[in-house]
Amino acid sequence: MNQQSTGRAGTAWALVITSVAGFMAALDNLVVTTALPSIRESLGGEMEELEWTVNAYTLTFAVLLMFGAALGDRFGRRRLFLTGLTVFTGASAAAALSPGINELIAFRAVQGVGAAIMMPLTLTLLTAAVEPARRGMALGIFSAATGLAVASGPLIGGSLTEHISWQWIFWLNVPIGLLLLPLARFRLAESYAPGARLDVPGTLLVSGGLFGLVYGLVNANADGWTSPTVLTSLVVGIALIGAFVRHGFRGRKPMLPMRLFRDRGFFGINIAGLLMYLGMFGAIFLLSQYFQGVLGYSPAEAGLRMLPWTGMPMIVAPVAGMLSDRFGGRPVVVTGLALQAAGLALFAMTIAPDASYASQLPALIIGGIGMALYFAPAASLVMSSVRPGDQGIASGANNALREVGGALGVAVLTTVFASQGGLESARSFTDGTVPAVWIGSGVVALAALVALMIPGRRAAGTRETAAETAEGGAGTHAEEPVSVPA
Repeated sequence: MNQQSTGRAGTAWALVITSVAGFMAALDNLVVTTALPSIRESLGGEMEELEWTVNAYTLTFAVLLMFGAALGDRFGRRRLFLTGLTVFTGASAAAALSPGINELIAFRAVQGVGAAIMMPLTLTLLTAAVEPARRGMALGIFSAATGLAVASGPLIGGSLTEHISWQWIFWLNVPIGLLLLPLARFRLAESYAPGARLDVPGTLLVSGGLFGLVYGLVNANADGWTSPTVLTSLVVGIALIGAFVRHGFRGRKPMLPMRLFRDRGFFGINIAGLLMYLGMFGAIFLLSQYFQGVLGYSPAEAGLRMLPWTGMPMIVAPVAGMLSDRFGGRPVVVTGLALQAAGLALFAMTIAPDASYASQLPALIIGGIGMALYFAPAASLVMSSVRPGDQGIASGANNALREVGGALGVAVLTTVFASQGGLESARSFTDGTVPAVWIGSGVVALAALVALMIPGRRAAGTRETAAETAEGGAGTHAEEPVSVPA
């Protein structure tokens, strides 16, 4: 087995490898949004199929995140990182070669599987490679790389689609993946977590439940809400999710222990995150197509015009971090969610077939500032709401719930869109988009109310002191927590 250098060179290699891998997987969350009109023109398909090109990735990514982390703990983190990277790279090439919309959806699902195995292990491998004194700086660089992927996803997707072809949003991953594979094999050290267990029943329950819910929502307008297929899908999905919750209370070492949600802080920040992603992701899915199909912008122009929204966290995050340090995380998160809801509401008021970009710019900026204020303290609030020994599970749960929110957001808001409008004309598209974005705004406003449940700074400090006392010198192995990027 190759041992990783403990010097600066080894740390630098670990930082480069994990940051590039994190950027690549995070990019695929949003890179496809501005390419959707071109994909529809090339491969055909209705709005339901376009939804699945996004949801097939986010859904498999979400439900397998914690399972992927557990696989790495048990069978070797470097080994599983290489496995996930190989699957992700191969599926990217297959997606680029897809002859039809159904094949593209299938390979997007496989991409999500690869990302779910790869992503949870990036921070674990990086943390193990960096000495504690430099860990904060290294994690900051890593977070900046994944944040840049989210900010630039629509722009990169639009530029590649416009200047080359939509297939290149997937081809882009192939040379990067092929370069990372040998570097990861020879520059990263192997590590394990003692006593790691796989929660196969929990994974099957949550996977089946979420698939049933999303499948029912996506097909509700085409097949009818009372059709046997839709009703069966929704009922079975809800039943399986209920069984997953029960398993989380009673199972032995479940992937998501439900006891964590008894803490107001953990419940508040996680449910708020799920709701925020539901409203935001669904809106981005529709608005990226509105910019092109209704306002007539090219894919690159649409991505560029969304930057004040998606890219604002890169500018505002440092200020948001300072505000969080000074006033605590709760007021910053609540303010951010309120601004995000206000931005979507402003957007809903300005959407029209002949709307000018200037009229929509305030909504984009306000929404972007709100997103930045939410992101900055969110990870810290998650970690401070649980004991040190539960931080790996807490981080994985937080990221999985946000991805679930994104998948449900695309399904729910597009269902609203299809019930009120359609793709037939600019007027029909705006008729469907306006109520969908209003609902997205309402969901994010609800997230702000839920976030009020998070304890204030004084209560959180008292709880942390009590938790540290309870831990009482038990000690935690440096590699045991399995973190997932924010």
